[in-house]
Amino acid sequence: MTTTSALQPSAARGAAARASGVRLSSRRARTVLLTLLCFAVCLALGVQQWTSLQLGGFDLGIFDQGVRGYAHFGLPVSTLKSVHHEFPPGFSLLGDHFSPVLALAAPLYWLWDDPRMLLVGQAALFAAGVPLVRRIATRAFADADQRVRTRVRDVAALVYGLGWPLLISSRGGFHEVGFAVPLFLLLFERAGARRWGGAAVAALLLCATKEDIGLAVGAYGAVLLWRERGGADRRAKLLGWALLLGGPLSSAVEISYLIPAMGGAPGYYWNYGQLGADGGEALRHVLGNPWLLAESAFSSPLKPMLLGWLVLTTAALPLRSGTALVALPLLAERIFSDNPNHWSIARHYDAFLWPVLVTAAIEALGVLWSRGRRAQVRRLGATAAVLSLAASAALGLYHLAVPYEWQPKAPTAALVRAAALIPDGATVEADNQIAPRLTNRTQVVLADGTPRGQEYVVLRYTQRAFPFQRDPEQAEYRALLLAHGYRELFDEDGVTLLHRTGTDPVPGTHLPGPGSTPYEEVIPPDVGHNFFLG
Repeated sequence: MTTTSALQPSAARGAAARASGVRLSSRRARTVLLTLLCFAVCLALGVQQWTSLQLGGFDLGIFDQGVRGYAHFGLPVSTLKSVHHEFPPGFSLLGDHFSPVLALAAPLYWLWDDPRMLLVGQAALFAAGVPLVRRIATRAFADADQRVRTRVRDVAALVYGLGWPLLISSRGGFHEVGFAVPLFLLLFERAGARRWGGAAVAALLLCATKEDIGLAVGAYGAVLLWRERGGADRRAKLLGWALLLGGPLSSAVEISYLIPAMGGAPGYYWNYGQLGADGGEALRHVLGNPWLLAESAFSSPLKPMLLGWLVLTTAALPLRSGTALVALPLLAERIFSDNPNHWSIARHYDAFLWPVLVTAAIEALGVLWSRGRRAQVRRLGATAAVLSLAASAALGLYHLAVPYEWQPKAPTAALVRAAALIPDGATVEADNQIAPRLTNRTQVVLADGTPRGQEYVVLRYTQRAFPFQRDPEQAEYRALLLAHGYRELFDEDGVTLLHRTGTDPVPGTHLPGPGSTPYEEVIPPDVGHNFFLG
């Protein structure tokens, strides 16, 4: 009897340990599967755009040249950016956007020197957020039973990993947002776990991702201080104050000092002419007439439509959490902007907001659950998941299932055939859509209508392509080059490849010099106004 009774607790403990091990193994398997799903879908969308030649020199080619510079232990120099926008020779992309975190992508080029490695890297960075979202969900529902936590983890990871902002960003090639997404999630997850050192590292890396993100970091500092207002954790309050003050300070230093020090033009990206000519004037105007903000925010119907779309596809859940304040500076930048590209959901800008919105939604549901409002949590959570995934199906997943979207159109396919005739090491003026396929083997600048004196010129001349403003411009440019020392080697489907054989300069030939004045792109009036197509 004694022996039997002594064995029973041991057997029970063993069974419990085995059950716990099975649950842990199952959780890890789900995490791996959902992470791989996010990676596969995001990469597939990027590869689809590459295969169909929808990714251009602006912006994939620019990032490719910049990261390749880091890979060779140099500065991130991009001739596609600098020559077209008239920056001085040797201009570093750190003078365009302060994003030194991009140096972390350099090892990808040691494996394969190809722009597609950036698509792989961004998909991996997005996928890295899946385990973090699952941890955030687990902590938010700590007082729920195991079955509920499992369901919440899975749904939250699925909604995040297939989120329409990530899918749209994947279709747009590579941008700094690839680093911002997992770093925001790391900041929220480490702070939620009260691992303040890890949170500080994430915040520091965010400030090195883009010059404006420091404002969002500062907003999270305010959120931390509010949440810790009655607590005794001095480290938490210290971090809150450090983020609140240090985040905006880092943005101010980067914009005012570091970007100009790297060759950037002060005020280059100032898109708020409706408020004032610069930050100081805008502040004075707004303080004198606060209605200016409302006038700017409603200057186009697309601006309230953007806000409505973000609220709709998340069932307004993020508005119930203080974490949503982190999105406010990034969203305000777009809403008050004069640049119509900032108002569209068809670009990568919403991906900066996505980790904030997902985290805020999870936190809001967790608070409601802890207050016993279980039915409301199920209803709101299901609604948000359905709306978000429906948007993802329409704006991202749908494209993967359409066969013709994997094929280039005739003119862009002809660009590939023409580019194949260009020898390695040549100097090239390239059509925007073919530029990324030349950056790893030629010295390439953007064909923009200004003669650059390069050995080869490849462009479309029967349909307008970025950055040309009018349909006839490319045909006129082709005629100019043919009349002044260039010979045509290829002419198919409206694509021409010209080779320079003469020695006299083409009229208007120009390359930026040390004293050149940069300019920002002029957006044609018919670009950027479609809410879904950009």
